[in-house]
Amino acid sequence: MKKIALSAVSCLILLHAAFCQSTIGLPAIKNYKNIDYHAGTEIWDIAQDKTGVLYFANNDGLLAFDGSYWKIVPMPNKTAIRSMAIDSTGRIYVGGQDELGYFFPDQQGFLRYHSFKGLIPKKGTEGQFADIWNIVVMNDEVFFRSNEIILRLKDNKITIYDAPGGWRLLKKVGSTLFAEDKTDGLLYFKDGQWIPCCPNMPTVPLHITGILDYKKDSLLVATQKSGFYWLHDSTLTPKPTAVDNILFNDLVHNVKKIGPDKYAIGTTQNGVLIIDNTGRLIQHFSTAEGLQSTNTLNLAVDEDENLWLGLENGIAFINYNSAVTHIIPQRANQTTSSALAIFDQKLYVGTANGLYSVPLDLTQKDLSAGRGVFTEVGNTKGPVWSLTEIDHQLLLGHQEGAYVIKNDKAVPLMTRYGVWLFRPFPASQDIIAGTYTGLQLLSYANGVFKNEGKIDSFYESLGSLALDNNKDIWAAHPYRGVFKIQLAADRKTILRYTQYTQKDGLPSSLNNYVYFIRNKIGIASEKGIYEYDPVTGKFVPSAFFTPIFKDSTIEYLTEDSRGNIWFVNNQHVGVIDFSKASGPHPFSLIYFPELTAQTLRGFKYIVPYNNENIFLGSDNGVYHLNYSQYLKSDTRLNVLLSSVKTIAEKDSVIFGGYYLNHQEISSVQDPAQIISLPNHWNSFHFEYSSTLYAQKSNVEFSYQLIGFDKGWSGWSAKTEKDYTNLPYGTYTFSVKARNNLGNSSQPVNYTFIVAPAWYQTIWAYLCYLLVILVLVNTLIKWQQRRFTLQQNLQQKKNEEEQQRLSYLHSLELDRTEKEIIALQKDKLEAELQFKNKELATVTMHLVKRGGIVLGIKQELIALIQKLNIPDPATEFRSVFRMFADIEKNDEEWNQFAIYFDQVHNNFISILKTKFPGLSATDLKLCAYLRLNLSSKEIAQLLNISLKGVEISRYRVRKKLGLSSEINLYDFLIEVTRTGPR
Repeated sequence: MKKIALSAVSCLILLHAAFCQSTIGLPAIKNYKNIDYHAGTEIWDIAQDKTGVLYFANNDGLLAFDGSYWKIVPMPNKTAIRSMAIDSTGRIYVGGQDELGYFFPDQQGFLRYHSFKGLIPKKGTEGQFADIWNIVVMNDEVFFRSNEIILRLKDNKITIYDAPGGWRLLKKVGSTLFAEDKTDGLLYFKDGQWIPCCPNMPTVPLHITGILDYKKDSLLVATQKSGFYWLHDSTLTPKPTAVDNILFNDLVHNVKKIGPDKYAIGTTQNGVLIIDNTGRLIQHFSTAEGLQSTNTLNLAVDEDENLWLGLENGIAFINYNSAVTHIIPQRANQTTSSALAIFDQKLYVGTANGLYSVPLDLTQKDLSAGRGVFTEVGNTKGPVWSLTEIDHQLLLGHQEGAYVIKNDKAVPLMTRYGVWLFRPFPASQDIIAGTYTGLQLLSYANGVFKNEGKIDSFYESLGSLALDNNKDIWAAHPYRGVFKIQLAADRKTILRYTQYTQKDGLPSSLNNYVYFIRNKIGIASEKGIYEYDPVTGKFVPSAFFTPIFKDSTIEYLTEDSRGNIWFVNNQHVGVIDFSKASGPHPFSLIYFPELTAQTLRGFKYIVPYNNENIFLGSDNGVYHLNYSQYLKSDTRLNVLLSSVKTIAEKDSVIFGGYYLNHQEISSVQDPAQIISLPNHWNSFHFEYSSTLYAQKSNVEFSYQLIGFDKGWSGWSAKTEKDYTNLPYGTYTFSVKARNNLGNSSQPVNYTFIVAPAWYQTIWAYLCYLLVILVLVNTLIKWQQRRFTLQQNLQQKKNEEEQQRLSYLHSLELDRTEKEIIALQKDKLEAELQFKNKELATVTMHLVKRGGIVLGIKQELIALIQKLNIPDPATEFRSVFRMFADIEKNDEEWNQFAIYFDQVHNNFISILKTKFPGLSATDLKLCAYLRLNLSSKEIAQLLNISLKGVEISRYRVRKKLGLSSEINLYDFLIEVTRTGPR
């Protein structure tokens, strides 16, 4: 009875604690929906292999994720996978609907399914089962649980264990295998038999859903809706926890030990609960904290101690072991955070809706791990702009004015103007406040603040202030540049102020912020950091910061107690850490990709409380960075080659992401896996990733294609690379990864061969060589023939030249001879012409003489007749005889004929020869016709009448055998030209 009472009291105490808030800081949660991984929504089981790849049991098959790429490998019968387990060799055992077996990569790195269904004994109904809900690997044995049977695989044989009421659980804890039957309760396996765990007490009503290591001599047992129990010496004892009100009113699907003293509980309606070994609630993850669903079907802890949740509608990743956590003062109304301070053992967070505080346990190194509930500080509704601690007093800059925080309530100091921030004067009790309308002076004495009034003569909204070593005030206006303000001794009036813009060295009058950093006034601008040079009175680029930031935009600067400089550069958060040298620099430059673009635009702040607690304001609460943990992170940095594709006519995956060496999964490629591809498959797509799931944004990659690239590429977050139109040869694609701390992984290599085309093979080259030799030989012979031909041609040319010269000589001779002949011809023609003239003269002489003789004869006859001389014939006989002799003088004709033949190419001789029937008178007639004499002239020469001439012509034509159509003159010319027949 006493024990029962104590247990009841404990339960009441813990039940009250369950309503307390979990840790102040929550890790980041990343949700994956089915549209991200392109498979079924429900995730039934989760496992991780030695390379870091995660596997999820999904309704569409085996889902794999390597940090960048999702792959789905379906079962042969397209059944859903309900459970899985991975052994030391890398076999992925899976159980589905009426199917069980394992996945293992082939030589090309693709997962292939191998079924065990053929090993199940076929005796009655023993081998029948629906779904496999649990798989446990123990040494060289594998156990598969369905609702009806448990199948034990050993030495390639399957043994079946039936259950009276039906199996509900199969779990391994240490070296012991536990199962639960609806009828026999909790059992453990020993020597091939199932033995009751708690023979002296009933366990059937509990419906056990998980068994975990608790202490050396006891186990922690989780039930579906009856809370937790201790299992010790075969006895179950209830274990009260701070979340029993949830455990007794919800369904617990599964539990997982996530640390030496932490346990994760997956529920149906309340998401995931994290408790310690005393039962206290550490953290609670539900839809309010960012989960996409509260129904947790399964959960797993990866090698980096982060949580993966299999939900009814997707996957959730909780970056549980991260150095970055998220603090949200108002879960129901998440809003921006513009100010933060740790004061009086409390964390104060200023938001757009007011000021909130939560108690802190300052004995903890990581303050975000403390538990508590944020409460609103009274009288602070509205936007909070700043929190400043001065002499153990907390001042609040607010839209309504200036306040001091007293007993979780804001006490007004001035409420006329909105106040941006406060800056105390060194070694003084005076405080300057930047307001919406200028500067305000406050004084502090004996723990009391006093409003000294507005400093006149300067009306500007000043949200950025700094004091230099001369106690001059530097202020920046977002649109009007920078002001230097000198106050009077009583600080109530302005002696003078100077405005600085582009003409004074600033890159712009816009978006400048003033800071007192490294004992100097610095201006963070859109083009880097500028410092004031008192000698020239102008601003110049900072000699220290310019080599670091160049001319990039700087939005915030602050210096911590160790001299490290925290900054926001183009929305990237980083630190210049002087405690770590890097190369030639006495500092290290470290960026935090997890915080990129998380800081609040326009009202950024970083509060470096110490190395374990760095706070950053964001547009959704506050981010907490444990810098010491961040630097000590020993997360294994690795890189995986996810797949290799050829991108020729049709994309084809040639490597599936797994290396095999002697039928075991390896981290390096076996030479037997090196493939040779046809020459037209010479374009490739490589996909690679790193399994640093919690630091995905921190990882960059560098690659090279050995045999093609000359060196490593630059670092980039890109996780794929294409190469196109590679020449034939052997190539090795190598890729490595690094994180933002400068740590690099070992490279992963993949070797492949692009085979030469048929015209690039050794046989082709031998053929080319043979063809070349033949061509060379042909060329040589051709050259020889060409040389011989050239010689012959030259000889021929020489001969032709000789012939040409000889011909020219002969032509010259001919020309000379022709000239001589022409001269001779001219001479002959001249002689002929002369002879023709002579002949014509002689002929005319003969004609005239004949005419004269005829005239004398006729005159004589006329005279005789006139005188009527009797017997004139007798009287003039001698005279008429003389006329007759003259007319018959053949000697003159013979001389004429000779002379005529000389002139006219033997005309008469030819006629005599060709026509011997011609008489002397005929020949004379022909000769006279040749001379083209008229009939009258011929009559006179022949001493006949004109009628006689015609008769003679007729007689000659007849002798010559000429028809009337032929011209006698032309005939005589033609017949005498051809010479004798």
